[in-house]
This record gives sequence, structure tokens and C-alpha cells, in this order.
Amino acid sequence: MTRPTFPAVPASPPESGPEPEQRGLRARLVVTRPSFALDIELDVAAGEVVALLGPNGAGKTTALRALAGLTALSTGGHITLDGRPLHTLPAERRPIGMVFQDYLLFPHLSALDNVAFGPRCQGVAKAEARRVAAALLERVGLSEHAAARPRQLSGGQAQRVALARALAVRPRLLLLDEPLAALDAHTRLEVRSQLRRHLAGFDGATVLVTHDPLDAMVLADRLVVVENGTVVQQGAPAAVARRPRTDYVARLVGLNLYRGLASGQQVKVDELLFSVTEQLDGPAFVAFSPAAVALYRSRPDGSPRNLWQARIEGVERHGDNVRVHLDGPITAFADVTPAAVAELDLTPGRRIWAAVKATETHGYPA
Repeated sequence: MTRPTFPAVPASPPESGPEPEQRGLRARLVVTRPSFALDIELDVAAGEVVALLGPNGAGKTTALRALAGLTALSTGGHITLDGRPLHTLPAERRPIGMVFQDYLLFPHLSALDNVAFGPRCQGVAKAEARRVAAALLERVGLSEHAAARPRQLSGGQAQRVALARALAVRPRLLLLDEPLAALDAHTRLEVRSQLRRHLAGFDGATVLVTHDPLDAMVLADRLVVVENGTVVQQGAPAAVARRPRTDYVARLVGLNLYRGLASGQQVKVDELLFSVTEQLDGPAFVAFSPAAVALYRSRPDGSPRNLWQARIEGVERHGDNVRVHLDGPITAFADVTPAAVAELDLTPGRRIWAAVKATETHGYPA
């Protein structure tokens, strides 16, 4: 399938283009404050989408602002884009397009003129800037809304105008700050799919900040997880989801996660001994899905390998199922059906037995 391409804004060509191996973003983002320190390395290849994930206060927005030139780097920080230093340039001279969480469209301008604004600031003639804007609006499926003001647009339409405006300046780095957060659930589903298609046609580097794991999994080629100002895990979405390395990542991908000491196919976690499918030795993680946890009113017959007694701390709706919060030798989540809640009388405070098959319990080096 042919990848879509975006019309380029006419501009003077660089004196010499970057070598293929230099294309993309190479950065060490260092921002030191009295109560917070960010120090992460970030490499994004041309054509790649990298999602920055992390809890509130982890440093994601600070990293994005540093890339955009809105937050100054501290000593040791540097940014190179397509082989050229970027951190020495003021924000307005950086070849960057940015889509903000609330889009920040100019309310007094039409969709067409919002998109044409960037090229006009670059010195492009009005007619040519509007031609480029019209082509981009057509690309994102909004030609018929070119004359509409932002207040006349739906949330999904405004998001696409904001993306077109970011692309109109012919950026080499695209920054997306929670680009789908302002949308309702139904619109988000549709726009997420459209955004993935548009990003596939962008040949620069893209950095996406999001709290939504589904946005990250669908839109990004690679995840970089930041906690307390440092990178704690990175990799392809499937790899991160399969082997989380922190409690935050485990919650993000919906797994129970524990750290213990392994010997053979057993991992000791506090006072429990878990049987796993892998052969391990030394510090290790144990992970299993809440859906893999079976609950019993009394100790089950036979000898399930991974079995413990727990106390129900809480019960809440979770999608089509019910999530049960367990406390005991370990804390855990179990996902069961509403029928199981009634049948087992799963109420807070009740003692319960929990079991996970060894075949559904996975271990990997810590």
C-alpha cells in the first residue's frame, strides 16, 4: 500500500542534507529544578513514532517542552535533529510541529487560515500558504470544513485541523501532547485510527506523550516509560506489555507483577513460592493476568501449584467483568464474572482462596 505524503511548504533547501544515519532525533534531556530532576536519553528515527509514558509528575511534559524549546535544558543536555544541533535554537526557529491537548486553534480564524498560519509566519505568500493548507485539509478529510471557525468544529475535526496546522510548517520533529485526551470515547476510537494513518505518512521523528495505554499501543512504534525523571523501560509495545519492569508499567498493561528470587522454575516472592513456565536463576519478576486468577470459597481440591489465601479489599466494575482487589501475602487483582461475584459472595472483608496455574504464571530476569 502506498504511504500518503504531505505537501511540502516551499522553502530554501539546506546547504547539504543529513546523512541517512543522522536522520532523526538524538537527545539527552536534562532539566534540573530544586524539587525535580529530569535526565533521559531519547532517540527517535526518522519515520518512527515514540510514545512517552509515565505517571503524573514523571517528567513527560517537561521532556516535550524541552524538545520544543519552551523549557531550557540544564548542563549536560543536548538535542540533535537530523544531525544538526537543535538546543541552541530558540523555539520559533526549531523545525517542529506541535499538537497540544486542547489544540489551541485560533478562534477568530477559519480552519484553512489556522493551517496556513505557520507557512505565513515562515514568509510564504498568502496564496501559496492557503494552497498548502487546503491540500493538508483535504489529506485529513476536512476540505468541506475549510471555512469553519473552531467553535463550529467537533472535537475530532478540531484535532485533525491541529494536526494539519502542525504539519503545514514542514517539521522534522512532530510533538503530540495528549492529542486524543479531549475527545469522547466514541470519537477517540475513530480519530485514533485516522491519526495512525496520518503519522504513517510523516517521514520525520514523532514524540507522543499520553496517559492512555491504548493510544500508545496503537500509535507508537516504540514505548519509553519515564518515572521520577528517568527511563525505567523501553521497547516495542508488545515487548513492554509482555514483560513489565515496574508496578506502573504492570498496571498500565493490566498485569499483576512481583519481584522475587528464582531457582529453576520456582520464584520465591516474600513467603510464597511461585511455579513458572521459564527456567530462571537469581532476581526475577513474576507476572500474571488478573483474568488468570481463580477464586474459591474454600481450599480447592487437588494441588494447584500457585495457591494462597487472601482477604477481599474491594470489588469494582471493570469492563464487562468485575475486578476483585486481594490482600494477603501478596496484593493482587482478580477479574471474574458478575455471576462469580454472586455465586462466591465476593464482598469486602471475606477470606478467599486464590490460585493461578503455573502455565499462566510467567517469570523473567529482574
